[in-house]
Amino acid sequence: MAAYAYKASTREGRIVEGLMEASGEAAVVASLRGQGFIPLAVREGTTAAAASSRGFSLPDLASMSLPWRRAKKVKGRDLMIFTGELATLLKAGLPLDRSLASLSALSENPTLKAVVSQVLARVQEGRSLSQALGEHPAVFPPLYVNMIRAGEAGGIVEGVLERLADYLERSEKTREQIKSAMVYPIILIVTAGGAIAILLTVVMPRFAAIFADLGTAMPASTQAVMAISEFVKSYWWLLVLSCMGVWYGIRRYVDTPAGRERYDRLALSAPVFGDLVSKLQVARFARTLGTMLRGGVPLIQSLDIVRSIVPNVIISRALAAVQRDVSEGKGLSGPLERTGVFPPLALQMVGVGEETGRLDEMLIVVSDHYDREVTNAVARVMTLIGPVILIFMAVVIGVIVWAMMSAVFSVNQMIL
Repeated sequence: MAAYAYKASTREGRIVEGLMEASGEAAVVASLRGQGFIPLAVREGTTAAAASSRGFSLPDLASMSLPWRRAKKVKGRDLMIFTGELATLLKAGLPLDRSLASLSALSENPTLKAVVSQVLARVQEGRSLSQALGEHPAVFPPLYVNMIRAGEAGGIVEGVLERLADYLERSEKTREQIKSAMVYPIILIVTAGGAIAILLTVVMPRFAAIFADLGTAMPASTQAVMAISEFVKSYWWLLVLSCMGVWYGIRRYVDTPAGRERYDRLALSAPVFGDLVSKLQVARFARTLGTMLRGGVPLIQSLDIVRSIVPNVIISRALAAVQRDVSEGKGLSGPLERTGVFPPLALQMVGVGEETGRLDEMLIVVSDHYDREVTNAVARVMTLIGPVILIFMAVVIGVIVWAMMSAVFSVNQMIL
Protein backbone atom coordinates (compact mmCIF):
# COMPACT_ATOMS: atom_id res chain seq x y z
CA MET A 1 0.00 0.00 0.00
CA ALA A 2 1.24 3.47 -0.86
CA ALA A 3 0.04 7.00 -0.15
CA TYR A 4 -1.58 8.86 -3.03
CA ALA A 5 -2.42 12.53 -3.21
CA TYR A 6 -5.65 13.25 -5.05
CA LYS A 7 -7.69 16.17 -6.31
CA ALA A 8 -11.37 15.70 -7.11
CA SER A 9 -14.56 17.61 -7.74
CA THR A 10 -17.92 17.17 -6.04
CA ARG A 11 -21.17 17.05 -8.02
CA GLU A 12 -21.71 20.66 -7.00
CA GLY A 13 -18.37 21.70 -8.51
CA ARG A 14 -16.43 22.11 -5.26
CA ILE A 15 -12.75 21.04 -5.41
CA VAL A 16 -11.46 18.72 -2.68
CA GLU A 17 -7.92 17.49 -2.02
CA GLY A 18 -6.53 14.83 0.26
CA LEU A 19 -4.46 11.70 0.78
CA MET A 20 -5.45 8.05 0.44
CA GLU A 21 -3.63 4.77 0.92
CA ALA A 22 -4.26 2.35 -1.92
CA SER A 23 -2.60 -0.33 -4.04
CA GLY A 24 -2.45 1.91 -7.11
CA GLU A 25 -3.84 4.95 -8.92
CA ALA A 26 -6.71 2.91 -10.38
CA ALA A 27 -7.83 1.94 -6.89
CA VAL A 28 -7.82 5.60 -5.80
CA VAL A 29 -9.90 6.59 -8.82
CA ALA A 30 -12.38 3.79 -8.14
CA SER A 31 -12.65 4.75 -4.47
CA LEU A 32 -13.26 8.40 -5.27
CA ARG A 33 -15.96 7.56 -7.79
CA GLY A 34 -17.54 5.24 -5.25
CA GLN A 35 -17.76 8.20 -2.86
CA GLY A 36 -19.49 10.30 -5.49
CA PHE A 37 -16.43 12.39 -6.39
CA ILE A 38 -15.13 13.16 -9.89
CA PRO A 39 -11.36 12.37 -9.98
CA LEU A 40 -9.30 15.17 -11.47
CA ALA A 41 -5.73 14.26 -10.48
CA VAL A 42 -4.03 11.38 -8.69
CA ARG A 43 -0.34 10.97 -7.93
CA GLU A 44 1.74 8.95 -5.55
CA GLY A 45 3.16 11.31 -2.94
CA THR A 46 2.71 12.90 0.44
CA THR A 47 1.05 16.19 -0.46
CA ALA A 48 -2.16 16.88 -2.31
CA ALA A 49 -0.50 19.65 -4.27
CA ALA A 50 1.72 17.05 -5.93
CA ALA A 51 -1.28 15.70 -7.79
CA SER A 52 -1.40 18.68 -10.13
CA SER A 53 1.75 17.62 -12.00
CA ARG A 54 0.54 14.33 -13.39
CA GLY A 55 -1.15 13.25 -16.64
CA PHE A 56 -4.77 14.36 -16.57
CA SER A 57 -4.28 16.78 -13.71
CA LEU A 58 -6.05 20.13 -13.48
CA PRO A 59 -3.36 22.67 -12.52
CA ASP A 60 -4.10 25.27 -9.89
CA LEU A 61 -1.25 27.68 -10.55
CA ALA A 62 -3.69 30.36 -11.63
CA SER A 63 -4.36 31.12 -7.99
CA MET A 64 -0.73 32.18 -7.74
CA SER A 65 -0.94 34.69 -10.61
CA LEU A 66 0.57 38.07 -9.80
CA PRO A 67 -0.77 41.46 -10.97
CA TRP A 68 2.48 42.34 -12.74
CA ARG A 69 2.69 39.04 -14.63
CA ARG A 70 2.39 39.49 -18.39
CA ALA A 71 -0.62 37.99 -20.14
CA LYS A 72 0.17 34.56 -21.55
CA LYS A 73 -0.88 33.37 -24.95
CA VAL A 74 -3.24 30.41 -25.09
CA LYS A 75 -1.06 27.76 -26.72
CA GLY A 76 -2.16 24.55 -28.34
CA ARG A 77 -1.22 22.57 -25.26
CA ASP A 78 -3.34 24.83 -23.03
CA LEU A 79 -6.36 24.33 -25.29
CA MET A 80 -5.71 20.56 -25.42
CA ILE A 81 -5.67 20.28 -21.61
CA PHE A 82 -8.80 22.41 -21.26
CA THR A 83 -10.68 20.34 -23.83
CA GLY A 84 -9.73 17.01 -22.28
CA GLU A 85 -10.65 18.17 -18.80
CA LEU A 86 -13.99 19.60 -19.91
CA ALA A 87 -14.81 16.31 -21.64
CA THR A 88 -13.91 14.41 -18.46
CA LEU A 89 -16.11 16.58 -16.24
CA LEU A 90 -19.12 16.48 -18.57
CA LYS A 91 -18.80 12.74 -19.07
CA ALA A 92 -18.76 12.30 -15.29
CA GLY A 93 -22.14 14.05 -15.09
CA LEU A 94 -21.12 17.50 -13.88
CA PRO A 95 -23.32 20.29 -15.38
CA LEU A 96 -21.74 22.50 -18.02
CA ASP A 97 -21.74 25.69 -15.96
CA ARG A 98 -20.12 24.01 -12.97
CA SER A 99 -17.56 22.30 -15.20
CA LEU A 100 -16.60 25.66 -16.71
CA ALA A 101 -16.46 27.23 -13.26
CA SER A 102 -14.10 24.50 -12.02
CA LEU A 103 -11.84 24.83 -15.05
CA SER A 104 -11.78 28.61 -14.78
CA ALA A 105 -10.79 28.40 -11.12
CA LEU A 106 -8.02 25.88 -11.77
CA SER A 107 -6.58 27.07 -15.10
CA GLU A 108 -2.88 27.97 -14.89
CA ASN A 109 -3.01 30.27 -17.93
CA PRO A 110 -4.37 33.71 -16.96
CA THR A 111 -5.60 34.43 -20.49
CA LEU A 112 -7.45 31.13 -20.77
CA LYS A 113 -8.81 31.63 -17.25
CA ALA A 114 -10.32 34.97 -18.28
CA VAL A 115 -11.74 33.56 -21.52
CA VAL A 116 -13.34 30.57 -19.76
CA SER A 117 -14.88 32.95 -17.22
CA GLN A 118 -16.42 34.95 -20.07
CA VAL A 119 -17.67 31.77 -21.72
CA LEU A 120 -19.23 30.72 -18.40
CA ALA A 121 -21.00 34.08 -18.11
CA ARG A 122 -22.48 33.70 -21.59
CA VAL A 123 -23.62 30.14 -20.86
CA GLN A 124 -25.29 31.31 -17.66
CA GLU A 125 -27.08 33.98 -19.73
CA GLY A 126 -28.64 31.22 -21.79
CA ARG A 127 -26.35 30.99 -24.78
CA SER A 128 -25.13 27.67 -26.12
CA LEU A 129 -21.55 26.57 -25.59
CA SER A 130 -20.72 26.93 -29.28
CA GLN A 131 -22.09 30.50 -29.34
CA ALA A 132 -20.08 31.42 -26.26
CA LEU A 133 -16.89 29.87 -27.66
CA GLY A 134 -17.45 31.57 -31.02
CA GLU A 135 -17.00 34.96 -29.37
CA HIS A 136 -13.31 34.14 -28.85
CA PRO A 137 -11.94 33.12 -32.29
CA ALA A 138 -8.36 33.84 -31.19
CA VAL A 139 -8.62 30.97 -28.69
CA PHE A 140 -11.23 28.65 -30.20
CA PRO A 141 -10.77 28.26 -34.00
CA PRO A 142 -13.68 27.64 -36.43
CA LEU A 143 -12.93 23.90 -36.40
CA TYR A 144 -13.44 23.83 -32.64
CA VAL A 145 -16.63 25.89 -32.59
CA ASN A 146 -18.30 24.05 -35.48
CA MET A 147 -17.59 20.65 -33.98
CA ILE A 148 -19.12 21.77 -30.67
CA ARG A 149 -22.15 23.08 -32.58
CA ALA A 150 -22.54 19.72 -34.34
CA GLY A 151 -22.18 17.93 -31.00
CA GLU A 152 -24.89 20.11 -29.48
CA ALA A 153 -27.22 19.32 -32.35
CA GLY A 154 -26.66 15.59 -31.88
CA GLY A 155 -26.53 15.66 -28.08
CA ILE A 156 -22.97 14.27 -28.02
CA VAL A 157 -20.92 17.22 -26.79
CA GLU A 158 -18.84 14.99 -24.49
CA GLY A 159 -17.87 12.68 -27.38
CA VAL A 160 -17.03 15.63 -29.62
CA LEU A 161 -14.84 17.14 -26.92
CA GLU A 162 -12.99 13.84 -26.58
CA ARG A 163 -12.34 13.79 -30.35
CA LEU A 164 -11.19 17.40 -30.24
CA ALA A 165 -8.83 16.61 -27.37
CA ASP A 166 -7.41 13.68 -29.34
CA TYR A 167 -7.02 15.89 -32.43
CA LEU A 168 -5.23 18.60 -30.46
CA GLU A 169 -3.02 16.05 -28.69
CA ARG A 170 -1.89 14.45 -31.95
CA SER A 171 -1.27 17.85 -33.55
CA GLU A 172 0.73 18.98 -30.52
CA LYS A 173 2.74 15.75 -30.55
CA THR A 174 3.70 16.24 -34.20
CA ARG A 175 4.66 19.85 -33.53
CA GLU A 176 6.82 18.89 -30.55
CA GLN A 177 8.56 16.14 -32.53
CA ILE A 178 9.45 18.63 -35.26
CA LYS A 179 10.74 21.13 -32.70
CA SER A 180 12.84 18.46 -30.99
CA ALA A 181 14.41 17.44 -34.30
CA MET A 182 15.42 21.07 -34.95
CA VAL A 183 17.18 21.61 -31.61
CA TYR A 184 20.55 20.11 -32.60
CA PRO A 185 20.93 22.02 -35.91
CA ILE A 186 19.97 25.27 -34.19
CA ILE A 187 22.60 24.68 -31.50
CA LEU A 188 25.18 24.00 -34.21
CA ILE A 189 24.26 27.17 -36.11
CA VAL A 190 24.49 29.31 -32.97
CA THR A 191 27.79 27.71 -31.98
CA ALA A 192 29.28 28.10 -35.46
CA GLY A 193 28.14 31.71 -35.74
CA GLY A 194 29.52 32.54 -32.28
CA ALA A 195 32.88 30.91 -32.97
CA ILE A 196 33.31 32.72 -36.29
CA ALA A 197 32.23 36.05 -34.78
CA ILE A 198 34.76 35.70 -31.94
CA LEU A 199 37.55 34.87 -34.38
CA LEU A 200 36.76 37.86 -36.61
CA THR A 201 36.05 40.47 -33.95
CA VAL A 202 38.39 39.45 -31.09
CA VAL A 203 41.20 37.16 -32.24
CA MET A 204 42.02 38.66 -35.64
CA PRO A 205 42.21 42.32 -34.48
CA ARG A 206 44.74 41.35 -31.79
CA PHE A 207 46.66 39.33 -34.34
CA ALA A 208 46.67 42.32 -36.71
CA ALA A 209 47.98 44.59 -33.97
CA ILE A 210 50.94 42.27 -33.36
CA PHE A 211 51.93 42.31 -37.04
CA ALA A 212 51.44 46.07 -37.24
CA ASP A 213 54.02 46.47 -34.44
CA LEU A 214 56.44 44.21 -36.33
CA GLY A 215 56.05 46.32 -39.46
CA THR A 216 56.13 43.33 -41.78
CA ALA A 217 54.08 42.79 -44.91
CA MET A 218 51.47 40.10 -44.58
CA PRO A 219 50.40 37.58 -47.23
CA ALA A 220 47.41 38.44 -49.39
CA SER A 221 45.22 35.79 -47.71
CA THR A 222 45.96 37.25 -44.29
CA GLN A 223 45.25 40.78 -45.51
CA ALA A 224 41.91 39.68 -46.96
CA VAL A 225 40.80 37.97 -43.74
CA MET A 226 41.92 40.96 -41.67
CA ALA A 227 40.00 43.31 -43.96
CA ILE A 228 36.87 41.22 -43.41
CA SER A 229 37.57 41.23 -39.68
CA GLU A 230 37.93 45.01 -39.62
CA PHE A 231 34.71 45.47 -41.59
CA VAL A 232 32.75 43.17 -39.30
CA LYS A 233 34.14 44.84 -36.19
CA SER A 234 33.47 48.38 -37.45
CA TYR A 235 30.16 47.84 -39.28
CA TRP A 236 28.50 44.93 -37.45
CA TRP A 237 25.50 47.18 -36.84
CA LEU A 238 25.16 47.71 -40.59
CA LEU A 239 25.16 43.94 -41.17
CA VAL A 240 22.48 43.51 -38.52
CA LEU A 241 20.34 46.30 -40.00
CA SER A 242 20.79 44.86 -43.50
CA CYS A 243 19.63 41.41 -42.38
CA MET A 244 16.66 42.94 -40.59
CA GLY A 245 15.82 45.03 -43.65
CA VAL A 246 15.97 42.05 -45.98
CA TRP A 247 13.84 40.00 -43.60
CA TYR A 248 11.30 42.82 -43.28
CA GLY A 249 11.15 43.28 -47.05
CA ILE A 250 10.56 39.58 -47.62
CA ARG A 251 7.82 39.53 -44.98
CA ARG A 252 6.09 42.53 -46.53
CA TYR A 253 6.26 40.96 -49.97
CA VAL A 254 4.89 37.65 -48.71
CA ASP A 255 1.99 39.54 -47.11
CA THR A 256 0.83 40.68 -50.56
CA PRO A 257 -1.44 38.30 -52.55
CA ALA A 258 1.08 37.87 -55.37
CA GLY A 259 3.97 37.39 -52.95
CA ARG A 260 2.05 34.89 -50.87
CA GLU A 261 1.14 32.83 -53.92
CA ARG A 262 4.71 32.79 -55.19
CA TYR A 263 6.05 31.88 -51.74
CA ASP A 264 3.56 29.03 -51.27
CA ARG A 265 4.20 27.70 -54.77
CA LEU A 266 7.95 27.78 -54.13
CA ALA A 267 7.44 26.02 -50.79
CA LEU A 268 5.66 23.14 -52.52
CA SER A 269 8.20 22.81 -55.35
CA ALA A 270 11.45 23.37 -53.43
CA PRO A 271 13.92 20.46 -53.46
CA VAL A 272 13.74 18.27 -50.35
CA PHE A 273 11.64 20.76 -48.39
CA GLY A 274 8.82 20.84 -50.96
CA ASP A 275 7.93 17.21 -50.32
CA LEU A 276 8.06 17.84 -46.57
CA VAL A 277 5.70 20.82 -46.81
CA SER A 278 3.31 18.87 -49.03
CA LYS A 279 3.13 15.95 -46.59
CA LEU A 280 2.65 18.30 -43.66
CA GLN A 281 -0.27 20.03 -45.40
CA VAL A 282 -1.86 16.72 -46.41
CA ALA A 283 -1.59 15.42 -42.83
CA ARG A 284 -3.19 18.58 -41.46
CA PHE A 285 -5.97 18.53 -44.05
CA ALA A 286 -6.78 14.86 -43.47
CA ARG A 287 -6.76 15.10 -39.67
CA THR A 288 -8.90 18.24 -39.60
CA LEU A 289 -11.43 16.96 -42.12
CA GLY A 290 -11.58 13.50 -40.56
CA THR A 291 -12.07 14.94 -37.08
CA MET A 292 -14.88 17.22 -38.24
CA LEU A 293 -16.66 14.42 -40.10
CA ARG A 294 -16.35 12.16 -37.08
CA GLY A 295 -17.81 14.96 -34.97
CA GLY A 296 -20.91 15.16 -37.15
CA VAL A 297 -20.10 18.25 -39.24
CA PRO A 298 -21.41 17.92 -42.86
CA LEU A 299 -18.81 17.38 -45.57
CA ILE A 300 -19.46 20.65 -47.44
CA GLN A 301 -19.25 22.70 -44.28
CA SER A 302 -16.15 20.78 -43.17
CA LEU A 303 -14.39 21.47 -46.46
CA ASP A 304 -15.21 25.15 -46.18
CA ILE A 305 -13.71 25.33 -42.69
CA VAL A 306 -10.65 23.28 -43.65
CA ARG A 307 -10.07 25.50 -46.67
CA SER A 308 -10.18 28.61 -44.49
CA ILE A 309 -7.53 27.33 -42.05
CA VAL A 310 -5.07 25.85 -44.57
CA PRO A 311 -2.17 28.36 -44.69
CA ASN A 312 -0.97 27.46 -48.21
CA VAL A 313 -3.00 29.47 -50.76
CA ILE A 314 -2.27 26.96 -53.56
CA ILE A 315 -3.83 24.12 -51.57
CA SER A 316 -6.62 26.39 -50.31
CA ARG A 317 -7.52 27.31 -53.88
CA ALA A 318 -7.49 23.64 -54.87
CA LEU A 319 -9.83 22.83 -51.97
CA ALA A 320 -12.23 25.54 -53.14
CA ALA A 321 -12.54 23.67 -56.46
CA VAL A 322 -12.97 20.40 -54.56
CA GLN A 323 -15.74 21.95 -52.48
CA ARG A 324 -17.62 23.04 -55.63
CA ASP A 325 -17.32 19.57 -57.14
CA VAL A 326 -18.47 17.88 -53.94
CA SER A 327 -21.49 20.18 -53.75
CA GLU A 328 -22.39 18.95 -57.26
CA GLY A 329 -22.31 15.33 -56.08
CA LYS A 330 -18.99 14.31 -57.64
CA GLY A 331 -17.61 12.66 -54.51
CA LEU A 332 -14.35 13.58 -52.78
CA SER A 333 -11.54 11.39 -54.10
CA GLY A 334 -12.09 12.36 -57.77
CA PRO A 335 -11.99 16.14 -57.18
CA LEU A 336 -8.97 15.75 -54.90
CA GLU A 337 -7.14 13.83 -57.62
CA ARG A 338 -7.87 16.52 -60.23
CA THR A 339 -6.14 19.15 -58.10
CA GLY A 340 -2.78 17.43 -58.60
CA VAL A 341 -1.78 18.43 -55.07
CA PHE A 342 -2.53 15.29 -53.07
CA PRO A 343 -0.31 12.16 -53.25
CA PRO A 344 -1.64 8.91 -54.77
CA LEU A 345 -1.65 6.98 -51.49
CA ALA A 346 -3.87 9.56 -49.82
CA LEU A 347 -6.24 9.55 -52.80
CA GLN A 348 -6.52 5.75 -52.74
CA MET A 349 -7.30 5.68 -49.04
CA VAL A 350 -9.90 8.43 -49.40
CA GLY A 351 -11.49 6.43 -52.23
CA VAL A 352 -11.61 3.33 -50.03
CA GLY A 353 -13.19 5.36 -47.25
CA GLU A 354 -15.92 6.61 -49.61
CA GLU A 355 -16.68 3.11 -50.89
CA THR A 356 -16.90 1.59 -47.40
CA GLY A 357 -18.72 4.50 -45.76
CA ARG A 358 -15.82 5.04 -43.37
CA LEU A 359 -14.39 8.24 -44.81
CA ASP A 360 -13.71 9.82 -41.42
CA GLU A 361 -11.73 6.79 -40.22
CA MET A 362 -9.67 6.60 -43.41
CA LEU A 363 -8.86 10.30 -43.23
CA ILE A 364 -7.54 9.82 -39.70
CA VAL A 365 -5.45 6.88 -40.97
CA VAL A 366 -4.10 9.11 -43.76
CA SER A 367 -3.20 11.83 -41.26
CA ASP A 368 -1.44 9.35 -38.96
CA HIS A 369 0.56 7.99 -41.89
CA TYR A 370 1.69 11.38 -43.13
CA ASP A 371 2.38 12.64 -39.61
CA ARG A 372 4.88 9.78 -39.30
CA GLU A 373 6.24 10.61 -42.75
CA VAL A 374 6.71 14.25 -41.76
CA THR A 375 8.43 13.33 -38.50
CA ASN A 376 10.79 10.92 -40.27
CA ALA A 377 11.47 13.39 -43.07
CA VAL A 378 12.26 16.19 -40.63
CA ALA A 379 14.61 13.89 -38.72
CA ARG A 380 16.40 12.95 -41.96
CA VAL A 381 16.72 16.57 -43.09
CA MET A 382 17.99 17.69 -39.70
CA THR A 383 20.47 14.79 -39.70
CA LEU A 384 21.82 16.02 -43.04
CA ILE A 385 21.94 19.64 -41.96
CA GLY A 386 24.19 18.84 -38.99
CA PRO A 387 27.18 17.63 -41.04
CA VAL A 388 26.69 20.46 -43.55
CA ILE A 389 26.91 23.03 -40.75
CA LEU A 390 29.98 21.32 -39.30
CA ILE A 391 31.70 21.27 -42.70
CA PHE A 392 30.89 24.94 -43.29
CA MET A 393 32.17 25.84 -39.84
CA ALA A 394 35.34 23.82 -40.38
CA VAL A 395 36.00 25.49 -43.75
CA VAL A 396 35.50 29.04 -42.47
CA ILE A 397 37.57 28.52 -39.33
CA GLY A 398 40.19 26.66 -41.39
CA VAL A 399 40.52 29.64 -43.76
CA ILE A 400 40.94 32.03 -40.84
CA VAL A 401 43.53 29.81 -39.16
CA TRP A 402 45.39 29.32 -42.45
CA ALA A 403 45.56 33.08 -42.93
CA MET A 404 47.00 33.48 -39.45
CA MET A 405 49.53 30.67 -39.92
CA SER A 406 50.59 32.03 -43.32
CA ALA A 407 51.48 35.32 -41.66
CA VAL A 408 53.45 33.51 -38.94
CA PHE A 409 55.38 31.50 -41.54
CA SER A 410 56.20 34.64 -43.53
CA VAL A 411 57.60 36.32 -40.40
CA ASN A 412 59.73 33.28 -39.58
CA GLN A 413 61.16 33.25 -43.11
CA MET A 414 62.08 36.92 -42.85
CA ILE A 415 63.83 36.34 -39.53
CA LEU A 416 65.75 33.39 -40.92
